[in-house]
Order: sequence, then structure tokens, then C-alpha cells
Amino acid sequence: MLRNVIILAPKGQQQFALAALLRAHNPALTFTPVTTPDEVAAIDRGILRQSRLVAFASGTIVPRDTLKALGCGGYNFHPGSLDYPGWAPAHFALYDGAKTFGATAHLMTEYVDAGPIVGTETFVIPPGTSLSQLEQITYVRLAYLFWRLAKQLAHSEPLQTLPIAWAKNKSTRRQYEAMCDIPLGISRHELERRIYAFDDSFRGIHPTITLHGFQFRAVVATSPAAEPQLDPNSAPVELQRLAQEMRAMPEPRTGTFVTNA
Repeated sequence: MLRNVIILAPKGQQQFALAALLRAHNPALTFTPVTTPDEVAAIDRGILRQSRLVAFASGTIVPRDTLKALGCGGYNFHPGSLDYPGWAPAHFALYDGAKTFGATAHLMTEYVDAGPIVGTETFVIPPGTSLSQLEQITYVRLAYLFWRLAKQLAHSEPLQTLPIAWAKNKSTRRQYEAMCDIPLGISRHELERRIYAFDDSFRGIHPTITLHGFQFRAVVATSPAAEPQLDPNSAPVELQRLAQEMRAMPEPRTGTFVTNA
């Protein structure tokens, strides 16, 4: 029986919001918030046997033995569509000139972004969308996907899988680093593509040019125009409703979050 949900996500209000959504469907649940690999590794095996792990927009890789010890499995919410498993999906989608993007929920396995799919959200990328805007839209869709699946996640039964599969090409850190290693003979068009998609210092990796043993960071020579902000009133009605419901939810009760310290 599911008694506890391990929430693997960036620290802060996000973990409380996810817990509130799950508690609305199962008030008896307790929660173990974790962020780092060390925190995941420190979870007691007794807790794992009565837990489900939910990873949300997290870059932490969960060890195979931890996944196997989970009594109710693990599910990951990936900020990218089925076409973009792996590292920095929004970056590679912009570089490819993708027309659509989305969010994906899947059963966690020992291989990253490879488990059976349990839910997706897809949207058309508006023309001229910047990287930060694409990530904002994707995050909203990811939150909505979690909201859709929250009732199932809050109970013991496995989530139903869908008859769809990941794309075969999975992006990696090495591929990202290669994109940021700017060759001296690069064409203007290719340079603009790479700067557009990768110039945000993701994980401390910057587009650079190496010359005579020295590295030079590529920066835009002119001041870019102010980036337009997303208008919340233009969001689909169902997303506005989701935001309203999340704002109306109470803070988690004292004592419902447990740690393993």
C-alpha cells in the first residue's frame, strides 16, 4: 500500500505545491522531499518499500537499486516532448527549429528517459519564441500534466501506459558541450543558430571559441531587445483554472513532510 511519496524536485515551494495536489486525492499520504543524489541515497529502505517516487523537472539520476526498492514505482515528469529525451530538451528543440514541443510523464527505469509513457502534453511553438519563453510554456504544461495525473499518482495502482514511444536519439551532456564548442570556421548562419539555442549558460556551459590555447566566450555584440513577457490572460482556459486551484490550496500541514536525517 502507498503511504509515502518521495518528491524529487528543486527545493522550495514547488515541492509543497506538488504535495498539496497529491494530498487532495489522498489525505493520508506523507511526503519525503529530496533534491540531491545524496538525499535520494540516504532514504531508508523501509520507507522505500511503502513509497512512490515522483521526479519533477529534476536532473538527478535515481540509482537502479533505489528504483527496484520502491514499493509503488517511480515516475518522472520530463520538461520535453517524446522527440527530445535526455539533456536540455528545449535547447535542442530550438536548435532543430522544431514546430511543436511538450511535456512527458513516464515510468522510471534504470535508463534515463526510456521508460513507458503514462502521459503527454503537446503544443505548437509560437514563431520567434526564445529559449526562456519556451521553457516557461513547457513548465506550465508540465504542471498541468502533473495535475491531470495527480489522482492516479496518489494511490497504489500503477499508472496505465500509453502505446507511444520515445524518439531514439537521446541528447547528452557531451552533445551539448559539442554544440557550445564553436569552431573557427563556423558560418554566420550556424553561429546564430547555436547562440540562439545554447547561449544561457546551462549547467555552467557557455558557447566558447578556442584560439591558440585560449578560450573566448561568445556573447551577443549588441544589446538585445527586451524580451516580451508571457501574458497569463492568453493561456488556455484549463491552465487558468489550474492556476486558480493551485493558489486556493492550503499550505501543507505541519508534520506531513518527513525526512531521513
